[in-house]
Amino acid sequence: MSAIERSTAEELDAGDALAHWRDEFVVVDPDLIYLDGNSLGMAPKRSIAAVRDAMEHAWAGDLITSWWEHEWLDLPLAVGDRLAPVIGARPGEVAVHDSTTVCLFQLVNIAIELAVERRGVAAAESRPAVVAVSATEFPTDRYVVDGIARLRTAPGGSDRPVVVRRGLDDLDGADVVVRSLVDYRTASVAPLAEETARAAAHGAVTVWDLSHAAGVVALDLEGAGVEFAAGCTYKFLNGGPGSPAFTYVRSSLQADIRQPIWGWFGQTNQFAMDNDFDPRVGIGRLLHGTPAVLGLVAADAGISVTADAGIAAIAAKAHRLGTFAIDVAASLGLRCTTERPPASSGGHVSITHPDAAALQQALVERKVIVDKRDRDILRIGLSPLTTRFVDVHDGLSTLAALAH
Repeated sequence: MSAIERSTAEELDAGDALAHWRDEFVVVDPDLIYLDGNSLGMAPKRSIAAVRDAMEHAWAGDLITSWWEHEWLDLPLAVGDRLAPVIGARPGEVAVHDSTTVCLFQLVNIAIELAVERRGVAAAESRPAVVAVSATEFPTDRYVVDGIARLRTAPGGSDRPVVVRRGLDDLDGADVVVRSLVDYRTASVAPLAEETARAAAHGAVTVWDLSHAAGVVALDLEGAGVEFAAGCTYKFLNGGPGSPAFTYVRSSLQADIRQPIWGWFGQTNQFAMDNDFDPRVGIGRLLHGTPAVLGLVAADAGISVTADAGIAAIAAKAHRLGTFAIDVAASLGLRCTTERPPASSGGHVSITHPDAAALQQALVERKVIVDKRDRDILRIGLSPLTTRFVDVHDGLSTLAALAH
């Protein structure tokens, strides 16, 4: 296969309907090829302006009254409503708060109780709940499941002990399934509706991790029958480093769920300080501690860029970028382990090489930023609102020149 000419990339950029959205982001060094937006999205100009305004005017000027004057009290829910249509959810089904780890901890515990109740097993005579998670799942997801099992199985820990099952092929007897929609190594996409239904047919509740999907994959959580999901906002949603994660709970389930972390922001009347805990109505019952306002302000602005650009157009460009990256890699003799979209998300492609660590550093020295996973995987991030086809061509060409 002959090498793909740079002019092909230039032609693709010229016909890219989303090309102008790159102007919405800060580009400090125009010579830098940034192919790591799948790990940390670039900074939207509107995010910087929003955070500056929140600090200089709301915080500095309005002080404590900002909680009311600027509606900070319900900011996790307002940002959730901004995100909802991007992931195929309805208003009132998403809250943006805390980290993905905390959100998963809440949802897995909720799912355990829900699954056991659906089986009609009394707590006093129940068998241990079984939580299935792949041995190759993203570390946080595995750690959360293992931690919950340890907490619930310790003496005096819970009347509902948990057994962890590694693997998703056999879901017989499983109560909860925890899995990512997009594989963080290969970018392969699981069939959302089919896998949700397969788990349900075995009596299992699925908790989906959408961290590598939100903002790059066109989702329909309601249509797919998804009940619970969580994910981060700092990748394709461009929320900023450490920006708060999101929790999705199907509206029909919200009234009956019991989540394990209680705090005053999850209380019906949080300023009735002497009252016992009474969870608020709706998705707000997932909240607990005081929200990180500046992180939410940045996340809200970043999410708004994606919402305004349109997830359908973003997902379509991701497929074009992924296909182009795979073709260029093949033409340059690089080993790519990512399947062509739509089997993969288009959000990144993975190149394997035994000297991946050294190659990553050499790329940095040549102003090409990619990331490394495991011992031999280089992930080439393709963030549709900021990644150009010439970035893909030039970055992979530089990699090939170093690798051969």
